[in-house]
Amino acid sequence: MGIAFRLSTELVAGIFVGGGIGLLLDNWLGTKPLFLLIFFFLGMAAGILNVFRTAKQLAAQAEKDAGNGPSGTES
Repeated sequence: MGIAFRLSTELVAGIFVGGGIGLLLDNWLGTKPLFLLIFFFLGMAAGILNVFRTAKQLAAQAEKDAGNGPSGTES
């Protein structure tokens, strides 16, 4: 359950940060909704990449904890 919460938090944080930056830029430059859309999608992409990166690290850690190294030999 903790892992699922962490992964979903990574995704949501990326979307909120990207959307927030876009909203601030739009308010500052008066270009609504151009930067909001651009940074929303950039935030979504960053969030997805963070989820993949975190899932890969968790899988490697689980494999290491199981006693199997990356080469498939026991340590």
